[in-house]
Amino acid sequence: MTGANNFSVSRYAPERGPLARLTARDSLLRRLDWPILLSAIALSFIGALLVWSATRNRTQLNQGDPYYFLARHALNTGIGLVLMIGTVWLGHRTLRGAVPVLYGLSLVLVLAVLTPLGATINGAHAWIVIGGGFSLQPSEFCKITIILGMAMLLAARVDAGDLVHPDHRTVMKSLCLAAAPMGIVMLMPDLGSVMVMVVIVLGVLLASGASNRWVFGLLGSGVVGALLVWQLGVLDEYQINRFAAFANPELDPAGVGYNTNQARIAIGSGGLLGSGLFKGSQTTGQFVPEQQTDFVFTVAGEELGFVGAGLILVLLGIVLWRACLIARETTELYGTIVAAGIIAWFAFQSFENIGMTLGIMPVAGLPLPFVSYGGSSMFAVWVAIGLLQSIKVERPMSA
Repeated sequence: MTGANNFSVSRYAPERGPLARLTARDSLLRRLDWPILLSAIALSFIGALLVWSATRNRTQLNQGDPYYFLARHALNTGIGLVLMIGTVWLGHRTLRGAVPVLYGLSLVLVLAVLTPLGATINGAHAWIVIGGGFSLQPSEFCKITIILGMAMLLAARVDAGDLVHPDHRTVMKSLCLAAAPMGIVMLMPDLGSVMVMVVIVLGVLLASGASNRWVFGLLGSGVVGALLVWQLGVLDEYQINRFAAFANPELDPAGVGYNTNQARIAIGSGGLLGSGLFKGSQTTGQFVPEQQTDFVFTVAGEELGFVGAGLILVLLGIVLWRACLIARETTELYGTIVAAGIIAWFAFQSFENIGMTLGIMPVAGLPLPFVSYGGSSMFAVWVAIGLLQSIKVERPMSA
């Protein structure tokens, strides 16, 4: 077999991580994508400052310690970096063989949320409380396993040279694989995570080269499914109220519309350069709820202004741009699909989070990647960065 899918077993043996294959001349550090890594680190650092500003005066949350959330955000980032290094060391091809185990584990965790082990935080029954103030949101890890699982199925016969594009049977299998965790997460209900997963599935299908009929069919099914969810009363009252407030911003400004109204006031008051870190009146006055998580972008808008908020957008743009280059330059469909799924995930979740603070998207309870406080989200996005770095590192070496 010749062409882009002709891989040497000795060069790409899946049981060997990238560290064992790199020469001294072409070292791992040299092959890493530094723009994407440094941008992600910068976002996490900015996020630490914003989380600190949003929580240092909230004694009802920080247990009287102004550094409580700052220290935990730094710890989450550190653990995330370790997970990224581990992912790069193992390699995405090695993880390809572990997908069944990882997928099964993620299903067990999301199912556990529906048992007495599950806990409700901020209206969403989507957590498992571990103890010591730590909690786990399994749906964050389902995003990764959906990407890896669908990529494994869709790319298997294409990378082997048996097919040019995934056939209909393979696409159906991959959709069933994604539907299982999505259905469980919907039962929580965690609508925001389901929205991200739907976008991931669409991004994966587009990157795989599957027939466009599947994409259009899924879009149509999504519209029908959304109508059924609404009519059957699957959503909780607070979720319905969020959509109502999005459709009518003037609806109950002291109630369901309070969050978005205060968020727009905070961002609008920042101007070009902002009021200065730790000096925002909306942030200091604690007028914006959940400002360290879902509405962390309002701290940037108020205290760092248009320039600071714009810097966050630029850094996120660099991450997406470099991820697109990685997806385009890899010579295997599996790597392309994994990168494309991560791109769809980061792009939509960032747009939704920032959009809901600006009032152009409904409130969906999604964190801003790398910036918002939250261990599960931080761990998941850094594993995703590790996957992107692994795809970059394991590209064919030049002769």
